Amino acid sequence: MQDEATAVGVSRPSIPASVDRSEIDRGRETLAFDRSRETLASGEHPRYDQHPRFGQRPHVRLLDGMRRPANWLQLVRFGIVGGSGFMVNLAVYALCVHAFGVDYRASSVVAWLIAVLNNFLLNRHWTFDATAGSVRFQAIRFFVVSLVAEAFSLVLLTVLVESAGVAKVPAQALAVAASMPLNFLGNKLWSFRASG
Repeated sequence: MQDEATAVGVSRPSIPASVDRSEIDRGRETLAFDRSRETLASGEHPRYDQHPRFGQRPHVRLLDGMRRPANWLQLVRFGIVGGSGFMVNLAVYALCVHAFGVDYRASSVVAWLIAVLNNFLLNRHWTFDATAGSVRFQAIRFFVVSLVAEAFSLVLLTVLVESAGVAKVPAQALAVAASMPLNFLGNKLWSFRASG
């Protein structure tokens, strides 16, 4: 099978047998890395899978992601949606605990379910603009991420109420706020991950 250069009649120089092919491969990798740096310096952002070193170094991906204004805008939108979900959560929680006398842990679960529905709809359509993906798969993933964050929040709530003596509604506020970073990362990187 011919490569493009041979197909159009351009001859390639042969590589002498004394040259180590691994040196050539390392040179190509260095050239690709230098081009990636030039691309970053020019303001363009290469996809992570276009360079093997980006895929191997999570901190490089994180730093590159932090340079993108779109990610910061998503974080702000996520915070706004989270704030609305937070208010829904606290309102339902306070209503269940104080008006209906439901146990504070059960109230937390009820409030969480209603807030999750609110947050899924807003995050899908506004924060991550993920309307092209399968709603079923996104909903399942969103629910799993939210369930993990709620488990973390519920453990923290119990510790704050039982061990630290914090009042129930402020403890719920602290527990929900503490789970926000876990929620954002899980939803950005998994639930509403951009395809390709």
